[in-house]
Amino acid sequence: MTTRHLTTITLVTVALCGAAQGRAQENDATLQGAWAAESYALKDGPTHRVAGRIFFTQTEWTVLFFVMDEEGEPRRGSGEGGTYSLRGDELVFLHLFNFSTGQEMPGLAAAPLQLIARDVSEAVTEPSTIRVSGNQLTIFFPSGNRMAFTRSSH
Repeated sequence: MTTRHLTTITLVTVALCGAAQGRAQENDATLQGAWAAESYALKDGPTHRVAGRIFFTQTEWTVLFFVMDEEGEPRRGSGEGGTYSLRGDELVFLHLFNFSTGQEMPGLAAAPLQLIARDVSEAVTEPSTIRVSGNQLTIFFPSGNRMAFTRSSH
């Protein structure tokens, strides 16, 4: 290769890395705030309407949501929280707290009441992927399920 080709390759590589870093920083800033839960789509099942909020600070998250039945009544609920890391579109939740329970619904087994408070050393990680598009946030979980949110405040 000539020096000219190596210079071109280097410039393209630097530009691509800079663009990726810019997207990562944009996601970091864009994720922070409150998001209203809208839907919970199961990998191999139905999509349920949900009501609630997920909040992201610079390093912590918490969520409170209810899975609603066809009549608009809550049948399942979850309150969770912990810390998170975000790199580009890779969001890793560290689960420290969980309060959940729920009735059986299409695609979802009944869930007994759980009250969990973990130390950081015992925390469960959940590597997920996000897509932020304007005021829309979608979280893609390792299970194949996904939740959709709309920004409610910054």
